[in-house]
Parts: sequence; structure tokens; C-alpha cells
Amino acid sequence: MSMFDRRKFIRSALATALATRLPPSVQAQGMDNPRRIDVHHHFAPPAWVTGVRGRPLLNPANTTWQPEHSIEDMDEGGVAAAVISITNPGLWFGDAAQTRRLARACNEYGATLVQAHPTRFGLFAALPLPDVEGSLEEIAYAYDTLNADGVGLFTSYNDVWLGNPAFRPVMEELNRRNAVVTVHPTAADCCRNLQYAPGVHPSRIEYGTDTTRAITGIAFSGDAARFPNIRYIWSHAGGSVPFLAGRIENAAAGATEALPDGFTSELRKFYYDTAGAANRGALVSLLELVATSQIVFGTDFPPGDTSAAVARALDETGLFDENDLRAINRDNVVRLLPRFA
Repeated sequence: MSMFDRRKFIRSALATALATRLPPSVQAQGMDNPRRIDVHHHFAPPAWVTGVRGRPLLNPANTTWQPEHSIEDMDEGGVAAAVISITNPGLWFGDAAQTRRLARACNEYGATLVQAHPTRFGLFAALPLPDVEGSLEEIAYAYDTLNADGVGLFTSYNDVWLGNPAFRPVMEELNRRNAVVTVHPTAADCCRNLQYAPGVHPSRIEYGTDTTRAITGIAFSGDAARFPNIRYIWSHAGGSVPFLAGRIENAAAGATEALPDGFTSELRKFYYDTAGAANRGALVSLLELVATSQIVFGTDFPPGDTSAAVARALDETGLFDENDLRAINRDNVVRLLPRFA
């Protein structure tokens, strides 16, 4: 049996197993659930669970996740579909060959889950960055063989942030493919062991800060203007960018080549999810920068909030009318990923 045939057989067998593991009542519930689309929803492939075991973790890894957990949460929260991605600690642990293997295993598992439940799941494929050559190979495999819906990146890799020229070949290829790219924060090596006040975890502050570093990296490097076909979805309403945008805009006056129309003009082209940000403070600030058309539903499940909790919190902010909520919950994502229409 050839390697391709063996992979095809494994994916087919796994798809059958995934489909049969879900109780019939759970599968049927999704048929009456045609509303929200969650673009910030995590999964834990077996190879990833093995790969992160014993690694230094910012947060407890969601190693107990099973597909039925996602289905149940989606049904309870009125979510028609979730686009799954890998979360912290990511894939990179210093070994390029190992990271390539792990990215491939995660993506094949994710694609199999989509194959088993095509209307309930989508896939943001993982890349083995900072390995550029391996990432280019994985982009081709993810799109051309696995039919991924987009790509999932992290804000930084080994204290190198998105926007670094080393990553430019990857961005060029994603631009060529008109990619939807979701970006999840991490805490850079510089800031994992800072002495915060008791009870304050680094992720509470560093995730928002690292998102800001990555957004400014993409903007001030010129990558945002250079690769306009990439549709970015930034986690957690853009981290601290909405609050700092005015201060950062002042720096853009000296970066006219990279930002010919200014920093804020690039921010308005991006999309921002509601994971960890379904509150008035975050959303009022974000709405000063972007229209409702740029906000998409996200939960961070698991280990983040349930979809029902995020949906309820969005409604309770009082910031959105029925049309706004329809756009955030579904229509804006359908514009990005038309297959979910």
C-alpha cells in the first residue's frame, strides 16, 4: 500500500470512528442549529496531546477534549459550525522535523473531523513555523489535499513576531491563496516568567500584549499593505490594540512607506473575534476602530467560555441590535468562508 493510500485509509477509518462516537441524539441536534459560526474553537488531536505532554504550559492544555464535547457545546449555544484550530503551547519545541510531523498529524486529524461532520466543523490548518520551508509545504498540503478553510498562526515564535522578514515567503503564499488567517496569542519567551501579582497569570496580560505586538508587526513591516489578500482574524478583539491605537498611530507618521494610509486604516481591514472580549469595555473600544462588519463570533472553547455564555454576554452588552448580532454571529464569517452559507 502506498503512503498516499495508507493516509487515505487512515483518514477514512478515523472519519468513521469519529462519526460513530457521537450519540445519535447529539448528531441530530445540529440539524436544528443553523445560526452562529465560531471561528475561535480549539481541538486536541491525539498526536498534539502526546506532543505537549511535559512541555512548559502557559495554561493547562485542553488534553481531555473529544469531538463530542464540541458538538454538545455548539448545540447548547446555538452554534451551527466551529472552525477548529490548535491553541497554546502550539507546535514548536525546537525540533523542525518533529514540528513538521506534528503539524501534519494535527491537520490530517482535523480534516478527518471535517470529513465526518462537514456542516459542523471547519479547519484552520496549523503550520510548523518558524520553519518557513516546512510551512510552505504544509500550506500546499492543507489547501490542495485536505481542503482546509484557512490557516492558524501564533503571534510570535521564539521571540520573533509576525511581520518579521523571515516569514515573508509564507505571507506571500498565503496572499496568493487569498487565505483566511486566524492569529492566536501566546506569551513570548521574554515575558513568561515576569513576577506578576499573586493570582495574575501571564496569559491574562501577555496574550493581549503579544497580539498587539503581532498586529503592529504586520502593519509596520508593510506586510498588511504588501499582502492585501490575506484576511486576518485577530483573537480577543485585537488584544490591547484598540486602547493603544491612538498612541501607535502617532508612530505611523514616520512609516509612510509601510503605512501609506496610516495605522488605523489597516486596522479597519482586519477582523476581530469576541473570544474573551464579550464585554462592554473591550467592545466599545473596538467599535471606535471598526464597523460591526469586522467582528466575528469566537469563544476560545475549550478551555475558554462556552458558546452559550459568549452569546448571552454579547446580547447583554446592549451594544448591538438584531442586525448587528446576525452579522457578528454568522454573516461576517459567511463572507469570509462562503461554504458555511
